[in-house]
Amino acid sequence: MNLPDQIDSESQLDQLLARPSERLVRWMSAMDGDVMILGVAGKMGISLAQLAVNAIEQAGVKKTVYGVARFSSPGSRALLDSLGVKTIACDLIDRAAVASLPRTKNVVFMAGRKFGTSGSQALTWAMNTMVPANVIEHFSQSRIVAFSTGCVYPLVPINDAPDETVEPAPVGEYAQSCLGRERVFEFGSVSNGTPVCLFRLNYAVDLRYGVIYDIAENIWNDRPVNNGVEAFNMIWQGDANHQALMCLDQCSSPASKINVTGTETLRTEDVARQLGELLNKPVRFTTTASQVSYLSDSAKATSLFGPPSVTAEQLIRWQAHWVSVGGRSLGKPTHFEVVDGGY
Repeated sequence: MNLPDQIDSESQLDQLLARPSERLVRWMSAMDGDVMILGVAGKMGISLAQLAVNAIEQAGVKKTVYGVARFSSPGSRALLDSLGVKTIACDLIDRAAVASLPRTKNVVFMAGRKFGTSGSQALTWAMNTMVPANVIEHFSQSRIVAFSTGCVYPLVPINDAPDETVEPAPVGEYAQSCLGRERVFEFGSVSNGTPVCLFRLNYAVDLRYGVIYDIAENIWNDRPVNNGVEAFNMIWQGDANHQALMCLDQCSSPASKINVTGTETLRTEDVARQLGELLNKPVRFTTTASQVSYLSDSAKATSLFGPPSVTAEQLIRWQAHWVSVGGRSLGKPTHFEVVDGGY
């Protein structure tokens, strides 16, 4: 896809995030059934829903995209309705409410809880394990792409990124509850024969949030960059959205697993220095980098879907410009620098 040199507005950003590739349009024209996105009001869900609607429209087929959430944030439901998404208000922790949802052939599960885990661990476990149990029971005849995280893997040295064959070793209760979410989906997949794909994302970037936003925002405001984590992976959210939809074809019983991130491993200090040059700001660091990080080997995803359409170099340049012109933040830091599991 042709990409702009810079992104100047949220409308331009949203349009780019939801612009379907020719491959996705062809795939959508052949896909059977409607799509339901559970947890659609989160930071990725709205752009994913819009991408699905746009791909369906360009494919010239008739399918419904359902968007399900509590819709506690004002305006998100009205926005989704205006985009052509059929919204349904539902508290997914309520088993009876989930049982009332229409059954669709295709489900993308994006619900979960991360930030604020410390001090309210019980709620995190409930959201990350009870909700999947409700979903896998009701949608036992669907195929389900279940969002997960690279945090289920152990922390590793920079040249030892785990692929999907590496056994999980989560650090802290958030990551442990995410493994719990995976295990619930795996159990339901085997018990009911439900095709499932565990979508281990690590980390998505849309300029309003993400690892490079966190680094750039500190530099722009003359704060030191936390370099406690030596390296990280990231992927343009538009590419992650594409892969999430096409992973519906990767669902199986027992559940399959796929790492979703960019092909490049980036050193935190190198990215910070590049952003500092682009922003014309000095760069300071807080500490000495540890020798381990959350990393993922995305070779399997690359073999299936090709490399991401947006390189790390382009994302860094977009991010520097976005911060320098006062682009909006979602106020949702990634906490990528956390290595003790405390969020």
